[in-house]
Amino acid sequence: MKKIMIASDIHGSAYYCKLMLDCYKKEGADLLVLLGDILYHGPRNDLPRDYAPKEVIAMLNPLADQILAVRGNCDTEVDQMVLDFNVLCEQAHLYVNDEHLVLVHGHKLEGTSMPALRQGDYLICGHTHIPKFEAKSNYTYVNPGSVSIPKEGSCHSYLIFDKGFTFKNLESFEEYSL
Repeated sequence: MKKIMIASDIHGSAYYCKLMLDCYKKEGADLLVLLGDILYHGPRNDLPRDYAPKEVIAMLNPLADQILAVRGNCDTEVDQMVLDFNVLCEQAHLYVNDEHLVLVHGHKLEGTSMPALRQGDYLICGHTHIPKFEAKSNYTYVNPGSVSIPKEGSCHSYLIFDKGFTFKNLESFEEYSL
């Protein structure tokens, strides 16, 4: 049985990256999945608290062998030059605990850019900064929300996947329901 922590949209916040890594350690997870937008805040977002991409790099690189990341719309080739784990992969697939998790950032989920999904798959996305768990016709859409810039009144959040999905508040470490 593997335990996975899934987080998205750090956007260069050293403060929230540290909180995220503290939670990762407390959770005792086997893998940290990052759903993109790791270092840059993007032109549509305000600067997150303690915006310090170099500090985020220094915190994440020592954990490179424990991180699986996908590319967000704010991640670039320059980011790959400073990070010791792949951040340019558009999607990844995890088969864990008899489940198929399809990992993407979520900014290309229209038309022909939609990943191939089978009955019962989980499509795990970030991008919107809004936590969500929604059954679709043949798959389930899951979004952990945002580590640093939550939207629509949501909290700073992440997901744990082991015997199912558990939404967690990054600041209180408590579970919450949608």
